[in-house]
Amino acid sequence: MRHALTTIGVYTASPIAFVVVVAYVVLWLILTPEEFDWHAAATVATWFMTLFIQRAGHRDTQAIQGKLDEVLHALGDARNEVMRLDEEEPEDIEEKREQIRDQD
Repeated sequence: MRHALTTIGVYTASPIAFVVVVAYVVLWLILTPEEFDWHAAATVATWFMTLFIQRAGHRDTQAIQGKLDEVLHALGDARNEVMRLDEEEPEDIEEKREQIRDQD
């Protein structure tokens, strides 16, 4: 379940998520145009804003991870398991962070 949630989060930050929402709206307009009122428009606007926010957050996170990877690479003595921490599930990252803190 954790992996599925993380995967969904990654997909919602990709351009394909916008295509899915546009396809949904187009089908909605074709199949039941009389039900597409201002409430529906507000719902669609909310979906798009959510996707924009998710994408911006994902972009920022990836940029930060790239910069941190460069810093760790420049240090030279970083452990590989720490450098690859961003590939783990959030709960596993928290657990490994606790282990690292306990080592200090």
